[in-house]
Amino acid sequence: MFILTTISDLVQISPEEFQKPSVEAIEDNINAKYANKVIQKIGLCICLYDILKASDGLIGHGTGIVNVNVEFRLVVFRPFKGEIILGRISSASDYGMKVRLDFFDDINVPPNLMFPGSFFNVQEQCWVWNNEGQEYFYDKYEWVRFRVEQEYWHDQSPVAPSERDSTSALERKSPYSITASMMQAGLGPTEWW
Repeated sequence: MFILTTISDLVQISPEEFQKPSVEAIEDNINAKYANKVIQKIGLCICLYDILKASDGLIGHGTGIVNVNVEFRLVVFRPFKGEIILGRISSASDYGMKVRLDFFDDINVPPNLMFPGSFFNVQEQCWVWNNEGQEYFYDKYEWVRFRVEQEYWHDQSPVAPSERDSTSALERKSPYSITASMMQAGLGPTEWW
C-alpha cells in the first residue's frame, strides 16, 4: 500500500527560516511542497521519510534565499493491483459505491465488480447483495474489504483564467483514482465474514 520513492529537488530556504536548524528547515520545505500531493505515475505523497544527500546552500543574489539541492525519500500511497485494503463506504449510487480511507477517498467500486445479484436499493440508497434469497446490505460508513483492480491517472493541467467559468467542477477529474472490486469471498462488509 505504501512505497518509498527517491526524489531530487531544489529546496529554497527563506531568511525567515534561518533560526531553525538546517535539516529542520529542509524537512519543513519538503513536507510543505509534497505532502498530500499526487505525483503522476508515482502516487499520493504522504510525508518525508529521510534525507539521503544535501548540497551546501547557495545564497541567491538580492533575495537572501538559500538554495539547496536535496535527494530524499518520500512515503507514497500507491497500492498494487490485487492488494486487499480495508476502507469505509462513503456513498452509493446507481453507478456504484465510493469507498474511502482516512487519507484518500477516490476509490470507486462499479456494479460489475460487485457480487453477482447485487442491485441498488433506491429507498435505502445503498447496494444490496441477493444471495440465494438472503439480502446483505452494503450500508454507508460500513467497514469493507476491497481488492484493487486498476488505477487511473489524470493530468491536472492548469486552466486559463478566461476558461475557468466554462470548466465546471464536475469536468475536473481527480489526479489519481482507483477502481476496486468486491466480488470474492472475504470481500465486502467485514460483518458478513
